[in-house]
Formats: sequence, structure tokens, C-alpha cells
Amino acid sequence: MTPQLIHSMLLVLGASVIGSFGAVFLKFGSAKVTRNPLSFLNPQLGLGVTLYLGSSVFYFLGIRGGQLSILYPLVSLGYIWTLLWARIFFKESLTRRKLMGLGLILIGVVLVGMGAS
Repeated sequence: MTPQLIHSMLLVLGASVIGSFGAVFLKFGSAKVTRNPLSFLNPQLGLGVTLYLGSSVFYFLGIRGGQLSILYPLVSLGYIWTLLWARIFFKESLTRRKLMGLGLILIGVVLVGMGAS
């Protein structure tokens, strides 16, 4: 693995973490939305959208320096972060099926990553 690829992987991984926090703040903000159209202008929704946009900046910087077929599966790690944040912030349960799904995601990311060799 080249230093450029490692740098790209870290950028894409960072994008997945930032994007997963975007989902958390969208959930917080959506709880404050009412029938009043101005309720959409709440700080949590704004931060969620900002984090999603920010994650895409890290993402496009990351994919510039590596193979898309190797880097794109790292985005799926965002599902893992999101599940963790859902457990921490919203007290959502971690079921056996969710854990099996996470395992499959990790296996897929590893297998695709091995294709870089």
C-alpha cells in the first residue's frame, strides 16, 4: 500500500464518520420539526446538513488519490458508526441481526480491500 492510498483511505474513513454524525443531528433536528415551515430552520437540522456536506468534501478529496473500487466500500463503514451513535445517543437496541449485518459489512470491506493487492 502506498502512502497516497493510505492517505486517501483515511480521508474516506473520516468522511464516513462525519457523515454518520450528520445522520445523528438530522435525527435530533427532525424531532423539532412541526407543521410550521420555519421549524425546519433549527440548529440540529442545519448541523446535520452541514456535516453531510462536509463529509462529501473529505470523500472527494479521498477518492482523488486512489482506486474508487477500493475506497468506495469504506463509505459503508458509516453504517457501523451510525449504529454505534444510535445506541449511544438514542438508546436503540443492538440486536443479533444488526450485529450480523455489521459483520457482513466488515467482511465485505475487507474482501474488497484485499482486491487492492
